[in-house]
Amino acid sequence: MRVLYHFPLSPFSRKIRIILKEKELDFELIPENYWERRQEFLALSPSGEVPVLVENDELVLHDSIAIAEFLEESYREKPMLPPNTKDRAETRAIANWFDNKFYNEVTRYIFNEKILKFYKGSGEPNSEAIRAGKANIHSHLDYISYLLRKRKWLAGDEFSLADITACAHLSVLDYLGDVPWQHSDSAKDWYSVVKSRPSFRPLLSDRLMGFKPVKHYADLDF
Repeated sequence: MRVLYHFPLSPFSRKIRIILKEKELDFELIPENYWERRQEFLALSPSGEVPVLVENDELVLHDSIAIAEFLEESYREKPMLPPNTKDRAETRAIANWFDNKFYNEVTRYIFNEKILKFYKGSGEPNSEAIRAGKANIHSHLDYISYLLRKRKWLAGDEFSLADITACAHLSVLDYLGDVPWQHSDSAKDWYSVVKSRPSFRPLLSDRLMGFKPVKHYADLDF
């Protein structure tokens, strides 16, 4: 049985959940409070981070990039990367933008201050860090708008790993009501279409103890 250890509002966990659904692969979800650093979990993930994929009780993979590459190479029927070498490189570059630049400039500030501090019991959120994340998000919405000027999806005419990675990060912030969708109509329209995909819909049912999503979070019509 394929098992994915995850945290519901981890953008990296969400990315792998979407990929698994897009590829129509069966899997069991096991929630993991990774900050508790359980010894059994650390044996699977030395970094102590989610997601962790256990493939048929044999192969254990951690790090969302490694897991995504494994799934893409192992299950090619529904590719998340384009066939052209140049386009594959661009798709990876856009995905990397959101997993690194967006995460470090936006997600990390807001998620760590609002969610992790609450669960760790490590004090009040740092309002300056949250403000920095909220300020930084505007340039990333502009980047999405730029990519969509001549494309249907972020990396081309097909839904890809670039869209999956971007929407995984944005969905976490959208749950918390911290995406200023009014800043970019094109980014909002793109995200609305993503929300309607069957692979994304299970994320709309996620609920986190102590945090209610904003009203429009699960609304397919926004």
